[in-house]
Amino acid sequence: MSFSTEDTDCCTRNCCGVSRPFTVRIIDNMGQEAITLERPLRCDSRCCPCCLQEIEVHAPPRVPVGYVTQTRHPCLPRFTVQNERREDALKIIGPCVGCSCCADVDFEIKSLDEETTVEAFTDADSFGIQLPLDLDVKMKAVMLGVCFLIDFTFF
Repeated sequence: MSFSTEDTDCCTRNCCGVSRPFTVRIIDNMGQEAITLERPLRCDSRCCPCCLQEIEVHAPPRVPVGYVTQTRHPCLPRFTVQNERREDALKIIGPCVGCSCCADVDFEIKSLDEETTVEAFTDADSFGIQLPLDLDVKMKAVMLGVCFLIDFTFF
C-alpha cells in the first residue's frame, strides 16, 4: 500500500487555496519515495492565459519523467501530457466546468489528434484511472500527477 503527502505550510494552503504551489510525495509500500509531483504557484483564473496550471512529475525523485500543462480553452478543462523531453504525448479533455453539479465528472485521455480515446477517469472523492497495460510506466506516473492537478485545480 502506498500513500501521498503534501509539503506545504498552513499559510500557503489558507492564503493561496487551490492555486497554491505544492510538492506531493508518493511513498511506496517500502516507505521509499517513488514519485514526486511539483506544482508552481498559478492563478486560478481562466482569463489569465500566462498562468495556466502545470505540474512536473519526477520518478524516482529528482529525475523528471513528464509534465502536464493546461491548454487554454474558454470552458473545457484541457491538458497536454508531455514526456521527459517535453514532447506532447497525450491530451486530456474534461467536460464543461459548470455542468457537473452533483454528478461524477469524466475526463477523457485522448491521442494527440483527439480522434482516439485512450481511457478515461472520473473526478470524485476517490479517483479511478483506467490505463492501457502497455502504456509506458513513466506515463503512468505522469497520469497520477494529472489526477492531483485536476483535483487541486477544479474540485
